[in-house]
Amino acid sequence: MIQKSKHLSNKNNLQVIYEDNHIIVVNKRAGDIVQGDKTGDKPLSDVVKSYLKDKYNKPGNVYLGTVHRLDRPTSGLVIFSKTSKALPRLNKMFATKDITKTYWALVKNKPKKDSDKLVHWLKKNPKNNKSYAHSTEVKDSKKAILSYQIIKKLDNFYLLEVTLETGRHHQIRTQLASIGCPIKGDLKYGYDRSNKDASISLHARNIKFIHPVSKEELDITAPLPKDPVWDACL
Repeated sequence: MIQKSKHLSNKNNLQVIYEDNHIIVVNKRAGDIVQGDKTGDKPLSDVVKSYLKDKYNKPGNVYLGTVHRLDRPTSGLVIFSKTSKALPRLNKMFATKDITKTYWALVKNKPKKDSDKLVHWLKKNPKNNKSYAHSTEVKDSKKAILSYQIIKKLDNFYLLEVTLETGRHHQIRTQLASIGCPIKGDLKYGYDRSNKDASISLHARNIKFIHPVSKEELDITAPLPKDPVWDACL
């Protein structure tokens, strides 16, 4: 098993956690967008392309496949494919849930249970870019499953470790809010104050998967954002 937790590069505000011939894993900052959108802001995918172009002195365009996304205010691990060989394999691994993703979330309210599996049906409203949790299936809803456990009690917050079984729009944010535990800074889902940097305190902390080409087992952990509350989690 290959374990990675320290970054290899921090050039141009890009924190590379792991890189080989086929994949690159970066620690996304809150506020960065993974792919281009209507805002016109430079996406993380372009930053990674520039990094690869400079590092390897590549002429012309650089190939980079986007495998998955994180919400803009969320920080943590994002996997990109550097080759057309790895991309469909990684896409399939996400589809078949062969990649384990673990998140850390800070909430002010203590969940009723120290650990639990949450099952909801989420329905997205594209007009306000928000998902709503239902206890039973409704029209156009998608089943959402996650497990959480409290792993630390801070002075004013609880640190939850969350493992996703499905990947739905705003899933962790919606499901935790539905049990009365909105994530710190997440005004959209009911938290009372924003974070100073407009982030939410949700961090894609760890990913585990079998490398799509080498077949080695990868266990990759992202450093936490620089913040006094996150610092208290360690």
